[in-house]
Amino acid sequence: MKHRIVIVGAGFAGLTVVKVLKGCDCDITLIDQRNHHLFQPLLYQVATTLLATSDIAWPIRALLRERKDVTTLLGTVDGVDRDVCEVILCDGNRVPYDTLVIATGARHAYFGKDHWEVDAPGLKTLEDATTIRRRLLLAFERAEVTEDKTEREAQLTFAVIGAGPTGVELVGIIAELAHRVLPGEFRRIDTRRAKVLLVEAGPRILPAFGDRLSAYATHALARRGVEVKTGVPVTECSSDGIVLGGEFIPARTVIWAAGVQASRAKDWLGAKADRAGRVVVNADLTLPGDPSIFVLGDTAHVEDGGQLVPGVAPAAKQQGNHAARTIRARLKGRKPPGSFRYRNMGNLATIGRNAAVIEYGRFQMKGWLAWWVWGIAHIYFLIGARSRLFVSLSWLWIFLSGQNSARLITQKETLKDLNVSGERAAKDAEGPRV
Repeated sequence: MKHRIVIVGAGFAGLTVVKVLKGCDCDITLIDQRNHHLFQPLLYQVATTLLATSDIAWPIRALLRERKDVTTLLGTVDGVDRDVCEVILCDGNRVPYDTLVIATGARHAYFGKDHWEVDAPGLKTLEDATTIRRRLLLAFERAEVTEDKTEREAQLTFAVIGAGPTGVELVGIIAELAHRVLPGEFRRIDTRRAKVLLVEAGPRILPAFGDRLSAYATHALARRGVEVKTGVPVTECSSDGIVLGGEFIPARTVIWAAGVQASRAKDWLGAKADRAGRVVVNADLTLPGDPSIFVLGDTAHVEDGGQLVPGVAPAAKQQGNHAARTIRARLKGRKPPGSFRYRNMGNLATIGRNAAVIEYGRFQMKGWLAWWVWGIAHIYFLIGARSRLFVSLSWLWIFLSGQNSARLITQKETLKDLNVSGERAAKDAEGPRV
């Protein structure tokens, strides 16, 4: 019987393991609760009408159709029976393994306020992106039809909580949507009067970047009409707005970008985890006390040189490569590569049209040149010539015409729905949760 490798999660880490194990004499089973691989770094562009969902997601079966050694299963994991080496699925099926790789990513963290998720969705999946896009576009539509000035102002107020790269990228595009793309398309409202807020509990935005780049990003956002509020946490959040520093701010569209929580892998494995739920692993990325299990990506607490390896795509791919080389060495009776070493590829964040920041060690870049480098880097990491071409053409069209290409509301709304405000409107617009 061939060695059985089960990989849970078809993200960057999981697919890298599959890729590096090509030609290895083993049977691979890849399990994911969705049928597609998602390029998360550009997910915010789907949420803000720049790209279509098909530009950044690819069917897993299509990606692996030539890999006869790989079986793909659409399913949700409910647990791991380590005594008999089986992965338990929610439908009751069990998948046996000799080597198990868990790379299930992360979800939103609301720091004990999980009920906020209904009114302040995060951005981790295609469903999240289309929900946020629908809410953004419906806010302008509702502002157009309402006769109430106060309600109109609330509909035209957009608040993003959390000022890491995702939060900064979101507000930059939302501001451009309101100030550059939509003016002239509405008759009863001036979309340029929209209020875009970026809220950060810490002292500055983009805390992973140096002070100079953070200051540049703050200034660049201000020039785009974004109001940046730092040093004050959000204490309440509802469908009507947020409470910031004791002040209620009416905002019908709130987006959460403040934190992440690892998947339930720690519960499946009964393993030690950090405060964010990431499984603490050995230096070679294996589970302490069980070398047959690897935990990778956002699911794992990995340290290199005493520093926590960040939960970014390059780190996940590097971990997948390391785990696959370790598995291959074991199967061939060779010495494994040893401890994982993270190669920092730098930090990148775009602020909007012709503005981005890049940091690589002591090297820093900002402005329009950084924006072009950012774009080229992301196009390079997309899967397949089709996606690279389509994204490139979409960005070129937006750059030349000033019009975003994916401004579609995909759920039917009636005039009555548009006149509804508050919590009921948010829930009606959201539709059934997937």
